[in-house]
Amino acid sequence: MDSQTASAPTAKERRRVLGASLLGTAVEWYDFFIYGSAAALIFGPQFFPTEDPLAGTLAAFATFAVGFIARPLGGVIMGHYGDRIGRKSMLMFSMMLMGIATVGIGLLPNYAAIGVWAPILLVLLRLLQGVGVGGEWGGAVLMAVEYSPSNKRALYGAFPQMGLPIGIIASNMVFIVVTNIMAPEMFQAWGWRIPFLFSAVLVGIALWIRLRVEDSPAFKKVQSKDEVAKAPLVDLLKNHLGTVLLAGTICIASPALGYLYSVWMLSHRENLGTDGISQNLMLALIIWGAVCHLITVALGAVLADKFTQKRIFLWGAGLLAVFAFPFFWLVDTGAWYNIAIAFALMLLAQSLMAGPQAALVAELFPAEVRYSGASVAYQIGSILGGGFMPLIATSLYAAFNDSWPIATYMFILAAVSFIAMAVLKVGKYRASVD
Repeated sequence: MDSQTASAPTAKERRRVLGASLLGTAVEWYDFFIYGSAAALIFGPQFFPTEDPLAGTLAAFATFAVGFIARPLGGVIMGHYGDRIGRKSMLMFSMMLMGIATVGIGLLPNYAAIGVWAPILLVLLRLLQGVGVGGEWGGAVLMAVEYSPSNKRALYGAFPQMGLPIGIIASNMVFIVVTNIMAPEMFQAWGWRIPFLFSAVLVGIALWIRLRVEDSPAFKKVQSKDEVAKAPLVDLLKNHLGTVLLAGTICIASPALGYLYSVWMLSHRENLGTDGISQNLMLALIIWGAVCHLITVALGAVLADKFTQKRIFLWGAGLLAVFAFPFFWLVDTGAWYNIAIAFALMLLAQSLMAGPQAALVAELFPAEVRYSGASVAYQIGSILGGGFMPLIATSLYAAFNDSWPIATYMFILAAVSFIAMAVLKVGKYRASVD
């Protein structure tokens, strides 16, 4: 029996890895998204008091974007050590870092208590969140993909992707519960901290599950052949820079839509209809969107394994461009059922990109620099597409008092991702994933 056959993972090991990847990324995204919900609902008056509510919201969304600025740093740091010492150790580190930062936000005094130090410390903790989640995606994706059978690579890679909508569902459910069991003044005073402090429980469970998982077969193979890169990032930029840039570009459109519906809509709800939409109704609609996202990501992955990753991704980017303007036409009616339809259609398009994305990106790089390559590429796309989306959307709507500029922006992002995917050569290192 050769070493490759001897080290082939069992079905039980694969199930354990999929469970750990799904739960771990769900917890990380829960932590990341409760910040987005809080930025839309509470952080303005708590940390950026101003007579102009719009200015406070813009400041809160700016700190939301700060987390994305830190994500490439997390991708670089954890990508380096993930390629040097293993995927598992970096996943443990990213989880602990995210948990510490999130609980720290829950304990942070507000502006009324410590003045200017409150927003400064909030930004620093948000930076730590960004570093944590920046290293999470690459490691979780590689663990799933590098454990996968070759005929189900996209499906296995979709499990960490499904952690994102689960994180959105969990974060919004917690805010719904907290805001409905507390008086508004109690929520304003201290109740908003509960979702952040609850992270400590979730992180503890996820860490325990991840401790029971072995490192990926592909990384063990690199170790056994003494092919571990001494400077993975240097090797990556020297030999794969063009691939990194194209891979980052294809990752732009999908997160932009994700943060548009899951974060910005919480503030945009006040612009909808004659009297706007209630906070609870919009939270429920976001949860509906996340459920659609969860189901359709799996569908996108299954289709990608059957019809190729590139073809399904191109279909998703094309549909996103087609739906950009109809999405806002439906949302701006202010009718909840039209918003539900809009979310379902756009998230189907997004999921046709997100479903194959993990496996597609992983197969672009050789195993010895794969963690660095996948992390850096994904975080480039997340910054350019997702991180500034709530801030850009808020600014565009304030400037034009209409949604068409945001629809135009979404169309451009979809077109850019489509073009980059069309010219990208995929699957170059597909064999080395096994």
